[in-house]
Amino acid sequence: MSAPRTVLLTGAAGGVGTLMRELLPPYGYELRLLDVAPVQGAPDAVVADLADRTALREAVRGVDAVVHLAGISLEADFDKIMAANIAGTYNLYEAAREEGVRRVVLASSNHAVGFTRRPREGEPVVPVDTPHRPDTFYGLSKCFGEDLAQLYWDLHGIETVSVRIGSCFPEPTSVRMLSMWLSPADCARLLHASLTAESVGHTVAYGSSANTRAWWDLSTARALGYDPQDDSEVYAEKIVADKGLPEEGSADDLYLGGHFCVDPPRWPH
Repeated sequence: MSAPRTVLLTGAAGGVGTLMRELLPPYGYELRLLDVAPVQGAPDAVVADLADRTALREAVRGVDAVVHLAGISLEADFDKIMAANIAGTYNLYEAAREEGVRRVVLASSNHAVGFTRRPREGEPVVPVDTPHRPDTFYGLSKCFGEDLAQLYWDLHGIETVSVRIGSCFPEPTSVRMLSMWLSPADCARLLHASLTAESVGHTVAYGSSANTRAWWDLSTARALGYDPQDDSEVYAEKIVADKGLPEEGSADDLYLGGHFCVDPPRWPH
C-alpha cells in the first residue's frame, strides 16, 4: 500500500503518542492529533473523549489511516477500562467505518497474553497465535480490541495491524524490559511498516526491538517490512547490576506480564 498522507494519531498527549509525534512525520506523514487532554505545543489538536462519537467522526473524516494509541494504559477499575478501552475502541472503529477509513494500527499490548509463561533459555519464543491470557482488566481490553479488529475486517473490510507493544521507553528500566523493550525509533519503524504493508487483513504483531533476550516471535512484524535496529542488551549489564535478577518463581520470573499478574500499576500514575 502506498504511504498514507494524513494519519489520525489518537492518544497524542500520552507517553508513546508524544514520542510518535516527533518520529512519524519524517516518514512523510501529516498527523492529525487527538487526545482527551490538550496536546502541548499543538493548538490545532482535537481535544475529545473517546465517548464523543460526533467528535471522533469529525476527527477521522478525510484521514487515510488511524494509529489508535488512546485509552487507559495501566490497570484500573473495570468500569473505567470499559468506557475508555472497550467502548472507546468500538467508537473509534465505528467512526472509521462511517468515514470509509480502511487501515487502523491498533495499540494492543503484551498484557493480552500476560499470563503466558515466558520462555527459558533454549526454549522457543512465544508465537503470535498463543491464546489470549490477559493479566488484568487492561489486558482483557486489549484482547477485546484484537477481536474487534478481526470482526471489522471480516464484516467491513477495515484492515488492522494489532501491535502488542512491549515497553516503549527511551531506555529499558528493568530486567523484564530487556526482553520487552521497544525503542522509540523501532516503534516508529513498526508503525510505518504497519501503515504501508500490503493486504494485512487483521495481523497481530509483537512490538519489541531486536533484543538479545527477546521472548516472542517477531515474524509477523518482519513480514510487514519491520526491520528493528535496536537491542536492549547494551543496557543489560547495568540494569542487572542495579536491579538483580527476578526471584525464582516470582511473577516477574514466570510470566510475560511480570508483576502485572499479581500487583499491577494502576491508572493514573
